[in-house]
Amino acid sequence: MAKKTIAETDVAGKKVLMRVDFNVPLDDAGTVTDDRRVRMAVPTIQDVLDRGGSVILMSHLGRPKGEPDPKFTLKPAADALTKLIDAPVQLAADTTGDEASAKVAALEAGQVLVLENVRFNAGEKKGDDPDYIAKLASFGDVYCNNAFGTCHREQASMYAVPKAMKAAGKPAVVGFLVEKEIKYLSDTLANPDRPFVAILGGAKVSDKINVIDNLLGVCDQVLIGGAMAYTFSLAQRGKVGGSLVEPDKVDLAKQLIEKGGDKLVLPVDTHCGDAFSADCNKQVVKAGEIPDGFEGLDIGPETAKLYADIALNAKTIVWNGPMGVFEIEPFDAGTKAVAQAIADGSGTSTSIIGGGDSAAAIDQLGFADQVSHVSTGGGASLEMLEGKSFASVDLLDGK
Repeated sequence: MAKKTIAETDVAGKKVLMRVDFNVPLDDAGTVTDDRRVRMAVPTIQDVLDRGGSVILMSHLGRPKGEPDPKFTLKPAADALTKLIDAPVQLAADTTGDEASAKVAALEAGQVLVLENVRFNAGEKKGDDPDYIAKLASFGDVYCNNAFGTCHREQASMYAVPKAMKAAGKPAVVGFLVEKEIKYLSDTLANPDRPFVAILGGAKVSDKINVIDNLLGVCDQVLIGGAMAYTFSLAQRGKVGGSLVEPDKVDLAKQLIEKGGDKLVLPVDTHCGDAFSADCNKQVVKAGEIPDGFEGLDIGPETAKLYADIALNAKTIVWNGPMGVFEIEPFDAGTKAVAQAIADGSGTSTSIIGGGDSAAAIDQLGFADQVSHVSTGGGASLEMLEGKSFASVDLLDGK
């Protein structure tokens, strides 16, 4: 999947139209509470500026209904970028309107322009508005995809715009962030050092059926945690008490157990409570023996040790999804044990952390700098772990 990168592209005196993922969390006052997605985009932006180009940034934020909504303005993200980059940053009040057009025309080398939320335009999600597509495509001399979090989407700014720019003979390349994601989530998985171990958690088997199925074909072991473990327990006729389960997915869980054999590793014990709170009554029981009135909230200590030992001996490890309710003590213990083992083993192994809750957990626990790669895309990383290809990446210039 080798794609030409922005570093291999002449940008001097050119305007680079760059799709980024500035879909950052905001508090009630509209302040960015976690600027990680903005920070991750900075190296690519700064590289263009340092080589004499200018940058026009496109992004979505939230889920506006195809029209302007002040709750979802990109101004907080633009303000966050201003603090992180050594360059003037402007914000256009629209995406393809008069102000955006005027600011694009006036943009000089070394400057950054943030267009307003692309999802303020109905043509963005539908991807079928020729005027909107043509206008965006006309803004740049080079297209750069630096938004891994939306690479699995074929929305206008991700697919139709670079396609139109390529048709006009303009380069369409990847930024450093997408380059790194492809390297770890695609290339590494295609040729992993072994033992290759995947640790999958989260609430629902249904969210990860295809991921589990694909990884069972390539991994040496696939470890299951989180609430989805209770659906597997139900498939083995275990008692799950009031645990979160998907009864309609029991047959699928049985199929995965049969397919996985010794490769599929399930919890041997469970830390459960009689309420979803830190001060509930707690007990540790064997897997499949959760009593009525209790629900499973974390893997138990024996499972945590088992999973940590396997993680420490892995040469390639992928982790997607927490082992329990890691926001509530003491039900964060399983997630902590796994994260600690991955971090401890990272000196001799390649460790890849999926997006979403896994990324939040590894960051919260202070291990982000000790692993090989933390993905910026939850849904996108899952689809890549399923083995899917992305049309928005496939159309970009190859090496």
